Amino acid sequence: MNGKLVEQTRMRAGIARRMVESKQQAPHFYVQTEVAVDAASERIAALNENADAPRVTMTAALVLACAAALRAHPMFNSVWTPEGLLQADEINVGIAIAIDDGLVAPALINADTLDVRATAAAIRDLADRARTMRLRPAEISGATFTLSNLGMFDVTAFTAIVTPPQVAILATARTVERWTGNGATAMLTATLSADHRAVDGVDAARFLETFKHALEDPATLLKEAM
Repeated sequence: MNGKLVEQTRMRAGIARRMVESKQQAPHFYVQTEVAVDAASERIAALNENADAPRVTMTAALVLACAAALRAHPMFNSVWTPEGLLQADEINVGIAIAIDDGLVAPALINADTLDVRATAAAIRDLADRARTMRLRPAEISGATFTLSNLGMFDVTAFTAIVTPPQVAILATARTVERWTGNGATAMLTATLSADHRAVDGVDAARFLETFKHALEDPATLLKEAM
């Protein structure tokens, strides 16, 4: 075939190797839900009225909701080993970030200990340092779970591949308007990909239920430090 050969970079080759390994070794299954985010969006807008404070994004809210679900369902805050499931002491949410060479998912360490503004600031810092190759070793290898958010693009839903040795990854897309008996509601589709060696469908359903309830209760989830 005629054409131009684009040689793989070291990063692209590494991503390819890990994704093939994941799909070959981890029996994936997928569970999906829709989350009403009107209240969360309103809370974020109210927080951002303070121009002097770090700007809050929906990604920060998603990370906090993930942390809440991981705290309630520690089997998802784990890595798979030949001896069994190793449940991590820390909740370190990996955040998928696109860079020139491919994709990285640095860990937000102890994500469950941060308030909403600290979470938003930490995500921006991770993204900046990821794009300038200044991530710390613990951030590169320490994630216990990953969030992949494409809500900034015209994507309504997608599935992601689990990053080994983690046992699950959550894929979130942009909000879309759904019409109900009470009028229009902004809904976000969240799809959990999980390793069936480690967890089952009912576990995934319960995880998503906790994630959904957390995100739909922004007064509790999106609190500022006192």
